[in-house]
Amino acid sequence: MPIRAILTDIEGTTSSISFVKDVLFPYARRALPGFVAARGREPNVRKWLDAVAMEHGGVCQDSVVVEVLQGWIDEDRKHTALKALQGMIWADGYNSADFTSHMYPDAAPALRQWKDAGLRLYVYSSGSVPAQRLLFGHSDAGDLTELFSGFFDTEVGGKREAASYERIRESIGLAGDEILFLSDVVEELDAAREAGLETVLIDRREDYPQPREGDATHDHPRATSFDQIEL
Repeated sequence: MPIRAILTDIEGTTSSISFVKDVLFPYARRALPGFVAARGREPNVRKWLDAVAMEHGGVCQDSVVVEVLQGWIDEDRKHTALKALQGMIWADGYNSADFTSHMYPDAAPALRQWKDAGLRLYVYSSGSVPAQRLLFGHSDAGDLTELFSGFFDTEVGGKREAASYERIRESIGLAGDEILFLSDVVEELDAAREAGLETVLIDRREDYPQPREGDATHDHPRATSFDQIEL
């Protein structure tokens, strides 16, 4: 069947890994103590702080929770509470124009072209949906959020689990072979393929100096930029 929708990862796919590692993560780590002190009583913040506390004995001071969260940032842990809180902190940074999000030069034109051609575009990333919207809304290429029909995060499941892609497929309402998933992570592509989706490995030289070819691709079609993707 022809491709009718494109589901894309962010980090290493539309945007550089270094932007997330070198800009977003350090910003959130620095801002966490002040953010929690200023907004820790707000219900939408408190619920995530309490969720972290529950994993560490139930009752612990916010200063301990902040230390745990900072440790998770250092580990790049994919925890829903951390992602939610990071998204709120990044919102402050974007709104203060402290930074804009990196977008590979080929990504935005391709997304616009696919949208104009009638394809439905979706995002699936380990970052929270609000953080995804912020990233695409404050990108180097301008506000791209209007291009997308939907956003998915780890609340649908882990990115290396086939069931997550089955849930996304059901939510989108298309057959698996009508959806193309783009990612730089081979294991994510393996899971998507198991769920019936079409796949392309994005292997950008800026993020992966050593090309992944042959057996390293797990037989996924490979592209070094969006320009090379053939639908």
